Amino acid sequence: MMLQDKIQDSIRNRIHNKKAFLFDLDGTLVDSMWIWESIDVEYLDRFGLELPEDLHSCIEGMSFSETAQYFKERFSIPDTLEKMKSDWNRMAWEKYTQEVPLKSGIREFLRYHRARGVKMAVATSNSRELAEAVIAVHGLTDTFDVIVTGCDVAHGKPFPDVYLEAAVRLGVDPSECLVFEDVVAGIQAGRSAGMEVAAVEDAYSLYQERQKKELADLYIADYQELLPAESRGK
Repeated sequence: MMLQDKIQDSIRNRIHNKKAFLFDLDGTLVDSMWIWESIDVEYLDRFGLELPEDLHSCIEGMSFSETAQYFKERFSIPDTLEKMKSDWNRMAWEKYTQEVPLKSGIREFLRYHRARGVKMAVATSNSRELAEAVIAVHGLTDTFDVIVTGCDVAHGKPFPDVYLEAAVRLGVDPSECLVFEDVVAGIQAGRSAGMEVAAVEDAYSLYQERQKKELADLYIADYQELLPAESRGK
């Protein structure tokens, strides 16, 4: 057996020992990170504002509510927080329900491990409305035992709150959970929760690739990398 094959077998064995998988949504379960820059440009334009270059790095990991508060304070948005979040949900709804694909290999990965009895959770900074909608569109509602959003906890990522809450709701010790994340703030949240973390490649966060590999326990470009050969593509 070649060294690379031994490494892959070792990784798959570690995964098999976990009782729960906790997934971020955007950039991890679904390929959706591209949506938000266009929404932010359109939204800020309503107020005669341009998109700052540092915006996405500033809000990375924030919950939907924290992001709204940040926008309100930084850009002096006159609307209420609830109206801001409602506007964002409405602007993103069509794209999430019609244009957002699953990440490569995720359907097969979920099917295989769900059949093994692994518990599943979504732990996202996005809104519950959008999370539930995109999961339903792809026929995965029954796959996940719980959905926890950043608005359900005191602090968004990189704090561990959302992952710890997901573990509590699943009834699984953090040490028995594996987190899947696509950005540094999310990886830090999983590690701070006392969980192992798999970093998922995403075009939006390619500039973070080196840091993601340093922080995470493993790094994947496709979920099928983590499946036995006989289960790939099924």
